[in-house]
Amino acid sequence: MTSESACAQPVARINGIAVNSSHETLSAAALRQRACSELLRQTAQSEGLLAASDGPSSDGVISEAASAAIETLLEQNLRLPEPSEDACRRHYAANAGSYRTGQRVHARHILFAVTPGVDVVALRKQVEPIFLDVRCHDGAGADRFAAAAREWSNCPSGAEGGDLGWIGAQDCAPEFARELFGRVEVGVLPRLVHSRFGLHVVEVLARAPGVAQPFETVRGAVMNTLRQQAYVLALRQYLSLLAGQARVEGVELDANDSPLVQ
Repeated sequence: MTSESACAQPVARINGIAVNSSHETLSAAALRQRACSELLRQTAQSEGLLAASDGPSSDGVISEAASAAIETLLEQNLRLPEPSEDACRRHYAANAGSYRTGQRVHARHILFAVTPGVDVVALRKQVEPIFLDVRCHDGAGADRFAAAAREWSNCPSGAEGGDLGWIGAQDCAPEFARELFGRVEVGVLPRLVHSRFGLHVVEVLARAPGVAQPFETVRGAVMNTLRQQAYVLALRQYLSLLAGQARVEGVELDANDSPLVQ
C-alpha cells in the first residue's frame, strides 16, 4: 500500500453516487452536509421537481435549480405547527435571559484557526494542553492567558493578550455568541468554543447583564425561535426517513451536527 492510498479518505455514496473523492480532506460534518444535499437532490428528482439531467455535484456545490427544487421539496414535506401562546410563554419563562437587551461581556480569547486541509482532531490535541493550562491557572499568579494568546492565537487580538474589549452578541458569530452569552460565569469557559473560524479558548473578564424585556415586547422573537426549532426537528426526521429508504455508504446521516440542521 502506498503512502498516498494509506492517507486516502473513504468515498461516501448515496445510492451509488459519490459525494466526495478519496483525495479530499473533509470533516465529518462537511461530509454529512454533502451526503444530505445529494440525498435531497435525488429525492427532488424522484418527485419530479428537478430535471433528470441535473447531475450530482463534484465539489459539494449544487446547482441553483437543485437548490430551488430542494427548497420546494422541503416546503411540501415538512410539517411545521405554529407555536402556541402557551408554548411561547413557557419558552420565554425558561429562557428570559436570552431576551435581555444591552447584554455585553468583556472577553478575551485564543483562536486556533481551522482552514481548509487542517486536521481538526490533531489541532484539538494541540489545543487541549493550552486550554487546561490557562484554566488551571485562571486568576492565579502570572497571566498565563495573555501569554498564551500572544504565542498561539491566530487572531490579531493576540498581540493584546487576546483582549476583545466589551462586545455584544451582535459583534460576533452566532455560534460564538451562544457560548458567550448563554452563561453567567466569569472566568475561563469550561470547554473549547467551536465557531466557523476555529477553536477558541475564551475567558470572560466581566459581564453587564443588560435589561430584561417583557414577553409582549419579544413575542415575535420567541415565536421565530420556536419555529426554527420545529424546522430543525422536522428536517432531521425527514432526512432520517429518506436515509432509511436509500443506500448510504461511507457516511453516518443520523448525527445532529450536520450544518443542514443547525
